[in-house]
Amino acid sequence: MPQSFKHGESYPRLLEYLPKKLQKELEFLRSFFAPYTKRVYLVGGAVRDMIRGEVEEKDIEIKDLDIEVYGIDRELFDELMKKLGAKGVGKSFFVYKYKTGIDISLPRVESKVAKGHRGFRVELAKDEREASLRRDFAMNAMMLNIFDARLLDFWGGVEDIKSRRISIIDEKRFKEDSLRVLRAVQFSARFGYKIDERSCEVMRDMELGDLSKERIFWEFEKMFLSGYPHYGLYYIQVLKIDSKIFNVDLDRKFFFKTALELLRGRKGFEKELEKFYFLYIFAKNQHRRFEYFLDILQTPKEYYNAFRRQKYLPKSRTDRFLAALSLLYPLKKYLGNYKEDVKIRAKKLGLWESKFQAVSPEELLKEGYSGKELGLELRRRNLEAIKKEFKGKE
Repeated sequence: MPQSFKHGESYPRLLEYLPKKLQKELEFLRSFFAPYTKRVYLVGGAVRDMIRGEVEEKDIEIKDLDIEVYGIDRELFDELMKKLGAKGVGKSFFVYKYKTGIDISLPRVESKVAKGHRGFRVELAKDEREASLRRDFAMNAMMLNIFDARLLDFWGGVEDIKSRRISIIDEKRFKEDSLRVLRAVQFSARFGYKIDERSCEVMRDMELGDLSKERIFWEFEKMFLSGYPHYGLYYIQVLKIDSKIFNVDLDRKFFFKTALELLRGRKGFEKELEKFYFLYIFAKNQHRRFEYFLDILQTPKEYYNAFRRQKYLPKSRTDRFLAALSLLYPLKKYLGNYKEDVKIRAKKLGLWESKFQAVSPEELLKEGYSGKELGLELRRRNLEAIKKEFKGKE
């Protein structure tokens, strides 16, 4: 049974959720910081995922560590980071990169002074509680001392995790960064957590027009790869992200149809295509061109390549349709292949790994075809062969 957790108490067991390599790094950092301060904490996502692992009784991979160091001044901190060989990544933010996946910083508070995600004034925080206020959600604001494993949970992060809930800490500070709305959505989709109603009210009133396309896409891609994409879809609608970013208004009928398709279809998602299925199903059920959403999100080129020559999945899927489609690509690259019948029949027809080919380009080259004419004739003859082979089988 998972433990209960109380603010201020020690839980050494939590550190066992870290990979051995990171445990070894922490052992070194304890000895390194011990002569100067013992107020050194793991913060943010690593602590959240340790608690999630314990509460949900499952292994959660932790790759990155954020560490905050208290009780020393900026000059000594900079000196110590030089000794470690850590690289500063913006001295105004007091953050250093130490080895792969480990950030070390001084505690800070941020105040909005200008538009955009860079428009913040950053100052040193006085103590642990004040520093934790800059976090977006209670589950991300917990801290674990690397020396004695003492847990600091000022805002009820443990209770939120137990309740599978996302809640904001400070309304005023939360509103200073609109990206946090999209972070809430991707966390909901990744963890299967609900966003509490008061937090939803705050987020609904926030504008998203100041966000760059790049930052928007980063958060959406995390949702595309999530375990609960229907949660993400729900909050896209509830928080009015549909109209604010995509200029569409999703109704209940669309939500239930698409959520059910995402939920049922997920077990059939091919690993190498996993990030593309959400947008495929979303666009298909919106009856819009795939490029409409790709352009809005300004997705990387790999998305355009994946969606090139894709076809909507029809309600009635005949063998003739699948064979004709396989003239474009093997059906393992078709984004409608999450449907079980498509996959089964594609493999049975031998079209999963290979394209349909009754006539080869080499044969047509011998007949004198070349260039564009060769391509057109190749398609015409293969379509003719498909009609003959599947005649009467509709």
